[in-house]
Amino acid sequence: MLRSRASLGVSAFARSSAASLHQRCASIAAVRAFATEAAAPPPAATPTSPSPADPAPAAPKPAPKPAPTPVITISKSHKVVVVGGGPAGLAISHQLLRKGKFAQDDIAIVDPAEWHHYQPGWTLVGGGLKEKEELRRPMKELVDPQFKFYNQAVGGFTPEQNFITLGNGDKIGYEQLVVAPGININYDSVKGLPEALADKDSLVSSIYGYDTVSKVFGTIERLRKGTAIFTQPAGVIKCAGAPQKIMWLALDHWKEAGLYDPAKPSASDINISFATGLPVMFGVPKYSAKLEELRKERGVEGLFQHDLTAIIDGNKAVFSGPNGEVTKTFDFLHVTPKMGPHAFVKNSALANEAGYVDVDDATTRHKKFGNVWSAGDASSLPTSKTAAAITAESPVLVRNLLQVAEGKEPDAQYDGYTSCPLLTEYGKVLLAEFKYGGVPQETFGDFFDIDQAIPRRSFYYLKKDFFPWVYYSSMVKGTWAGPKGWIN
Repeated sequence: MLRSRASLGVSAFARSSAASLHQRCASIAAVRAFATEAAAPPPAATPTSPSPADPAPAAPKPAPKPAPTPVITISKSHKVVVVGGGPAGLAISHQLLRKGKFAQDDIAIVDPAEWHHYQPGWTLVGGGLKEKEELRRPMKELVDPQFKFYNQAVGGFTPEQNFITLGNGDKIGYEQLVVAPGININYDSVKGLPEALADKDSLVSSIYGYDTVSKVFGTIERLRKGTAIFTQPAGVIKCAGAPQKIMWLALDHWKEAGLYDPAKPSASDINISFATGLPVMFGVPKYSAKLEELRKERGVEGLFQHDLTAIIDGNKAVFSGPNGEVTKTFDFLHVTPKMGPHAFVKNSALANEAGYVDVDDATTRHKKFGNVWSAGDASSLPTSKTAAAITAESPVLVRNLLQVAEGKEPDAQYDGYTSCPLLTEYGKVLLAEFKYGGVPQETFGDFFDIDQAIPRRSFYYLKKDFFPWVYYSSMVKGTWAGPKGWIN
């Protein structure tokens, strides 16, 4: 066998040498032909009569040099980069890690925040049921040490070349990208709102910010007489039920204090109005009907399609109404500001016309860039933006990302599930659960044949105690999937 291989090697070498010799001979012949042609005299030119009018031929212009290709220096690369350390970013990154397919620093998380907040609990803070400090955790304590954590803002995305740029200019490469930075609260969308919130003596407040939520319950307690207005803007916001949750708690507080009588609202010391940019109380017909029933029973004025645009003179709220501008005088005002995508998402190639990450409604995969994914508030998924939605979105995204990373097609489907545990008073919650199209999908209704549109005390303890606990103990660690319970 060795001799046979040696013979084959010699034969191959001989053929190679013959081919090489043939190429050399051809090259020598070509050189000789070139030399003979160069030595030959040029052909005689045909004599012509010179014309003084003929201009001298212009010298040929040199060809323009191609622009140099910019050199991009990638500071670091990872298999997966997750933008956002909120509930979506943490749940997704930890679920990926728990699959056992990633080594140290294969997954990176990018977020500039020092603290992580359980934002659904801010309604409880506004209602005097919890302190905001107990609902936050240091961000670095929630990030598994196996992740690479970039405690930086994002400057931009370059999906065509698979890298992001951090706020400090560093460029981070990726194989798969998850975009989940949440959305921005636009306080400036209401003229005069930032100044009113900053004024400690004003009775203008909002549960939607860590710096403003502490003021809410104090303003509720301080109001003894007058008009109280609660607002909800048109457009996308975090948890569409929250603007009226705080209203129902305030109403209950004033009722217990003897300042408001739902049976005789006009004779009460306090009058209550709900001014919403929507034409109804809630976006899902089943729950909207129940909330409208409560509104009428409790004597709350409904100002529908009224979108707050300005606060003037300290006690006047200006609304864009269905028939033009409307001004209402108030003694107490709770504001839900307009919200929208962060500029670094909105101005990127990843965004749709509305500024959200443009993903498929079922797979959460980007419609143009196949290795980009999104979930949570920053995504274009047409469902209510809640933490509950993330519990259903994240397992789908994780499954599909891993499928694509292995060269397979995504096969998991998100059905639009979301939930809003809507406080209707101290001690009771209406538990709205629904999917795409506003179709109810009730966990307890299916199991126990109960109507979740009826406010219940058991749901109240889910909202007040269980959900905050399971959020930090399981959800952000990647082990909680909402109605599907605990997952590996």
